[in-house]
Amino acid sequence: MKREMILAPFFAMIALTIAVWVYMYARRLPFILRSNLLPQQLTPLELARVSPPGVANPSDNLKNLFELPTIFYAVVLCLYAADRVDGTYLRAAWLFVALRVLHSIVHCTFNSIPLRFWLSAGSAMALWFMAGRAALELVISP
Repeated sequence: MKREMILAPFFAMIALTIAVWVYMYARRLPFILRSNLLPQQLTPLELARVSPPGVANPSDNLKNLFELPTIFYAVVLCLYAADRVDGTYLRAAWLFVALRVLHSIVHCTFNSIPLRFWLSAGSAMALWFMAGRAALELVISP
């Protein structure tokens, strides 16, 4: 298997982050303009306090995309550099990305917390599988 194949889910995660970033500003900027907020009200704490869920949730989701996905990026780059990409890693990487996409859709729209939990937990399990397997293969028994 060509190791470059692992870069597709890597860049898909980056694309998801960009999409959520654009969506966040598409929701946030009109809210700020409609609300006539003063500059002193544009602090992160105050903006979070006055923003309705439809404005706050995309921002919260963007923050989520800089948590576990950073480990995903590190694992993928490690696998790529070590030339250890195989079908199992590739499937787990795409599962991680698919569940993160679904998590972002839910979080940014109707925000069902139980559904978000299961999507997040599932993506985390795919990631922990990748990280654990990579640690075993690359560190413990190279």
